[in-house]
Amino acid sequence: MFTPELLERAAALIALCRARGVKVATAESCTGGLVAGLLTEIPGSSAAVERGFVVYSNQAKQELLDVPAQTLAAFGAVSQETARAMAQGAIAHSHADFAVAITGVAGPDGGTLEKPVGLVHFACAGADGSVVALEKRYGALSRTAIRLASVGAALDLFEQAARRGAVDQAGLRP
Repeated sequence: MFTPELLERAAALIALCRARGVKVATAESCTGGLVAGLLTEIPGSSAAVERGFVVYSNQAKQELLDVPAQTLAAFGAVSQETARAMAQGAIAHSHADFAVAITGVAGPDGGTLEKPVGLVHFACAGADGSVVALEKRYGALSRTAIRLASVGAALDLFEQAARRGAVDQAGLRP
């Protein structure tokens, strides 16, 4: 299912997390658990993957991650604000050092002029309270292509966080 490149990156991330002694969590909507699935493809991933949340519905986002109903009403499920709240909720409801959240429109339906197919919001939250947000616009790719590209972007955020975590936790320089 996953490309050799994604598997290689996931293995490197797991090794980095293990070496740095950090754990990760995922909060996934449009990817439906693909990031957690990729990470757990790697032998020994249990040393680094703390848990994953698949929160496809707004109700799940609220119940499992405490995403405020007001955030969803004001900005929608596909928004930077919701991605940030999802990542923060994943940190609050886990023992992870970092959590990446993904919410977007994978298509082929569901897009609007304001939120077209291919729009995906990401956020990475740290247990230290830090949050980094990212927006990608993949365009009208296939559903599978958008979801797999989103997995790659999530790995980017995890890699950056794990490297920063080494600085924060051990006083090391990346």
